[in-house]
Amino acid sequence: MHNNHENKEVFSKRVRAGKRTYFFDVKATRGNDYYITITESKKKFDDGNYVKHKIFLYKEDFNKFMDAFTETVNHVKSELMPEYDYEEFQRHDDEDE
Repeated sequence: MHNNHENKEVFSKRVRAGKRTYFFDVKATRGNDYYITITESKKKFDDGNYVKHKIFLYKEDFNKFMDAFTETVNHVKSELMPEYDYEEFQRHDDEDE
């Protein structure tokens, strides 16, 4: 349905997270519609190649996704691990976050 030849990237945000990097990309279709891809990329130690996992998120699901994501993170932070310091791994060199 979507391929790199049809769709152009209009916005990108990179989040470095330890041995992983997450990419949040907004892409445009030929019909001027937009969707988001979320990609997790991590380097394999045995051969140095990167393993990527990608999620496509379409505009009609943005609010449902955000609500579920926020509720899930808040549950972990407040109910399961309220004493954990979630700022512990925040890096000063992540100016692109």
